[in-house]
Amino acid sequence: MKFAIIAAGEGSRLQEEGIESPKPLVEIRGEKLLERLVRIFRQNGAEEIVIIVNAHTPRTERFVKTLEGDDLRVVVKSTPSSMHSFFELSAFLTDAPFCLTTVDTIFKEEEFAAFIEHFKKSEADGCMAVTDFIDDEKPLFVGVDSDFLITNFLDERQDCRYVSGGIYCLKPAALQTLRRCVESGQSRMRNYQRALIAEGFRLEACPFSKILDIDHASDIAKAEDFLQGDKVS
Repeated sequence: MKFAIIAAGEGSRLQEEGIESPKPLVEIRGEKLLERLVRIFRQNGAEEIVIIVNAHTPRTERFVKTLEGDDLRVVVKSTPSSMHSFFELSAFLTDAPFCLTTVDTIFKEEEFAAFIEHFKKSEADGCMAVTDFIDDEKPLFVGVDSDFLITNFLDERQDCRYVSGGIYCLKPAALQTLRRCVESGQSRMRNYQRALIAEGFRLEACPFSKILDIDHASDIAKAEDFLQGDKVS
């Protein structure tokens, strides 16, 4: 199984709030965000980890090169959106199931490990991390049926309990939909997720207790508090 990290954002809001480090190099409990994900992915059996970094943040590119291992691939390119970053990574993801997330996604390690093991055994086309903890400025609400298959992705809550956690486990067939979305001018990951449902992909919702994103300086302290007691192996 492969893993992919989108680390190509500029982190402009963090910079405006006084955080000098590029977002991938922000530290949580003494560990850089990018470093943390690579460690966790390796602990969960990563055959290969593909990372895209922004061409305008050479500090991040230099740091990636300090992470030892033949399992790392790095794409250096500035893109207009996370979906376009995903598209740049997709060339390396065509031959195996994969897990994709952005660099600032914070989760409990034991919950992530259970999520990956579930995906490996699942007959669905993909598994999406969801949570009923909402701390996002523009959350993507997720409709599920009684079997926890995803029925829709919505901008408004309606009767949805869960929101998307931004961690996607997919099989390579889903990349064809990604290409069609890019070719049609789409640029948002939520529209890609909607396209998967529209094209008949069976996506399973997998609940996490909480998932955080590091968008603001205040989120760093929230993440530190959330991860207190989390076992780091």
